[in-house]
Amino acid sequence: MLETINRYILPQVSSTFAADVDALFTFINVTSVIILLGITVAIFYFSIKYRRKSEDDVTPVIRFNTMLEVTWITIPLILVLIVFAWGFRGYIDMRTPPGNAYEVYVTANSFFWQFTYPNGVQTTDELYVPAGRPVKLIMQSRDVIHSFFVPDFRIKQDVLPGRYTTLWFETLTSGEHVIFCTEYCGTGHSAMDGMVYALEPDEFNAWLNEQKELSERELPLAELGRNLYTSQGCAGCHSLDGSVVIGPTFQGLYGAERQFTDGTSRVADEEYLRESIKYPGRVINVGFNNIMPSYEGQLSDDQITAIIEFIKELE
Repeated sequence: MLETINRYILPQVSSTFAADVDALFTFINVTSVIILLGITVAIFYFSIKYRRKSEDDVTPVIRFNTMLEVTWITIPLILVLIVFAWGFRGYIDMRTPPGNAYEVYVTANSFFWQFTYPNGVQTTDELYVPAGRPVKLIMQSRDVIHSFFVPDFRIKQDVLPGRYTTLWFETLTSGEHVIFCTEYCGTGHSAMDGMVYALEPDEFNAWLNEQKELSERELPLAELGRNLYTSQGCAGCHSLDGSVVIGPTFQGLYGAERQFTDGTSRVADEEYLRESIKYPGRVINVGFNNIMPSYEGQLSDDQITAIIEFIKELE
């Protein structure tokens, strides 16, 4: 019965951690309900039994009861110790990745996730992992504090600037699972989501090799720029159809007159676009906030050139 209820109030069980986390969650809830009902019944019982029946009723002298004192100290203590031991065991398991875990580097940005695999392949907002194998995520933030959360796996970890944090998980089967950022990180926080795609081992290896081959091919600059637009998370803030998301649209951007919050203006030529990518905080467009991270040191000059060529094609 409890499993049936949990299916309606909890996300699906998709990792080796999830069942144990749900069991502890259920234990705490059931125990709390039993205690609540017991106290509620006792309140009504004593309210009726010891109500004042007449003007002559005198409150009896309440004497110390050792057994009663020991009982209501011992039972809560036992329950707290059970929850502590159960939770601590689960915490240690979650913080100790196996030695054969597949490692993926995660970089949090405002407002997208970037994943880097051991062979150099990079993806944005899409994490591909082998099903049935432990996966260790080594995470850092490029700007502010974020938090990586996958409800189906019952895992959550803050991602901090200037240091690495880690977590690991192992999926039970192949499937798709939603990623959320659960630390408020700015105006685009609600849009900072992604997907985990757990693939069968052979399928995962084939995908990884295919992505590696694609990344090594020589592409025209504009096409390479389009790929970078997706892989570097530009799509999360800059549209291609003229609509305003978080930052200015790329459509019609090249050659347009840009108005800045300091009262100056400038034509969006190649130099302006390069500076906006490397040093986005130098001038801020009217109607937008200074939230774009700097790509200085993150993109090579050739990659920046490719993005500029891509923008120039979007009339």
